Amino acid sequence: MTTKSDSSVPLGADPAASRLQRYVRRYGSGAGGFFAWWKRGLAAWLPARWRLLFGLAPDRLLLSCETDAGQVLRLRRQNDAEIHDLAQVPLPLQAADLDALLNPRLARLQRWLVLPAGAVLRRHLSLPAAAADRLRDVVGFEIDRQTPFAADAVRYDARILQRRADGQLDAELVVAPRRELDGILATLGDAGNDLAGVDVADAAGKPLGVNLLPTESRGRRRDPLQGWNLLLAAVAALALVAAAWQVLQNRRAAAERFAAGVEAKAADARRVAAQRQRLADLVEGAAFLDRTRAARPTALEVMDELSRRLPEGTYLEKLSIEDDRLLLIGLSNEASALVARLEGSKLWRTPALTGALQRDPRSRRDRFSLTAELAGATPPGATDAGRR
Repeated sequence: MTTKSDSSVPLGADPAASRLQRYVRRYGSGAGGFFAWWKRGLAAWLPARWRLLFGLAPDRLLLSCETDAGQVLRLRRQNDAEIHDLAQVPLPLQAADLDALLNPRLARLQRWLVLPAGAVLRRHLSLPAAAADRLRDVVGFEIDRQTPFAADAVRYDARILQRRADGQLDAELVVAPRRELDGILATLGDAGNDLAGVDVADAAGKPLGVNLLPTESRGRRRDPLQGWNLLLAAVAALALVAAAWQVLQNRRAAAERFAAGVEAKAADARRVAAQRQRLADLVEGAAFLDRTRAARPTALEVMDELSRRLPEGTYLEKLSIEDDRLLLIGLSNEASALVARLEGSKLWRTPALTGALQRDPRSRRDRFSLTAELAGATPPGATDAGRR
């Protein structure tokens, strides 16, 4: 079988190429390349044991069928770019016997079958750079054009050889006939049941880095520490939830304390506002009383005015000032002339006798009862408004 073709096949304008270009436009872009680069960079900073523990190590167990030695299985370990020979065992081989030959660390490695270079057909392709994210699906459209096989009769994969500055990339299509691959897998027996992939050796015997095994047929070694890892992950998740809950509780407690402080300040503010309102009411009432008292004549002024207006021979038995009412009760020998004498005063108005005059036989004077309405002082504003 032809192992390699040096011809570079660009995509033309034929129908198959048109279908390929439509596929690239639909599925070409993505972030898979970035995450793969980020994963490789992260793994490079970790020690080898840690990379193996977290499944980031590129180490794998390589199985090769050496037919020249009489159906012998060759075991090798690939560590980064180095490959170390381990052992050679006869075929067929049971999976339990293979596990017994390996130490626990090697038994956890992914197992890959490596085909010889003459068992596959390799073709170079020139593709758009956008095809890199979905390279395997893209080259599936080229199998019937680049190989003598139909797509359903082969196992295939592709790898990127070079990214060119003109926006194209050089890729390689690797194809193995399904019948021959199934025969090699049958030779392995139970040892080939949990293969992670099928790679191909180059001319120097090193794996190319492709995987001809279909996705649904790829196995994965169960990590014996998976249970502990899951338990640790559950504990970490619970710790994260507990920490988040504690932070939430702290925020709630802080919010409640803040609300209580705000309510206390609001109560103090309401109490101060109520006291300020009472003080304003007291000040306003005192001012009202002062204005009212200033608008009325004082008792001393009333008594002075009465002493000047009442005639000689008039005696007062009672002088009463209640609100704006003036009451005089007494004896006078000129009782009928008292109203005329009291009129015209600025301190009161409308003086009048109440009841009939009664003669006092002992003093020979008339007993009288006289009332008047106290007159308030005219406010300056009212005077000015009257003048206008």
